[in-house]
Amino acid sequence: FPEMLSNPRLVPVQGTWNVVMNQNVTLSCHSDSGSPPVRYTLFKRNRKLSTLNRTDLTPGLFNLTINSASDAGEYKCKAENNISSGGKYSNSLNFTLIEPISKPVLSSPTPQAKKGQNVTLSCLSENGSLPITYIFFKGKQSISRPVKMQKREAAVIILFINSSSDFGTYKCRAENSFRNNTKYSNSFNFTLAEERSHSQPLIISLGLTLLLFVIGFALAIPFFIIPSYKASE
Repeated sequence: FPEMLSNPRLVPVQGTWNVVMNQNVTLSCHSDSGSPPVRYTLFKRNRKLSTLNRTDLTPGLFNLTINSASDAGEYKCKAENNISSGGKYSNSLNFTLIEPISKPVLSSPTPQAKKGQNVTLSCLSENGSLPITYIFFKGKQSISRPVKMQKREAAVIILFINSSSDFGTYKCRAENSFRNNTKYSNSFNFTLAEERSHSQPLIISLGLTLLLFVIGFALAIPFFIIPSYKASE
């Protein structure tokens, strides 16, 4: 007996909803049960894109190209046969458009530091789909746990400069869901801030005092010389 179609399932043939710009994708629309022939129609936000006819219960395969962010979704498909009334609709499908990350920038608001000081390092990739995971390194050794940022904000760590070895070379690494797209930052080195000698303020103070004394003495000379000169006359 003729049988109504089951609700079709819409799935990406490549098995993932993550896509990149200009990627070709194939969507499969399939009703598991019902009487053929079957007509499959693909919609994007209620706009009909394409229709396929099947003489049996094999899936309808629709080929697409993701050319822009608007092509990422929402998609649905409809399955109809000779006895269905209005057809059966599938689940909604939305692609996630992923973008490769740019090379992260490693920086610090305190590039000059001295021993016993806390300093910060920030790592940021300006481009790339979120979330982005950052890891900080000193040399080839990681010095932080993975920091996952859900917003376009820099990952920040605080370091304590304890010895001369802490002035070594730092880097950070950034990655997202884009495959094989790990990027390393520029190298960053803290420089040792010049520590002012404790005797320097004392020397400056004594120098200013001596200068004021010389100026005062020079200003006082006329008051002593002129009266004595007049007295001698």
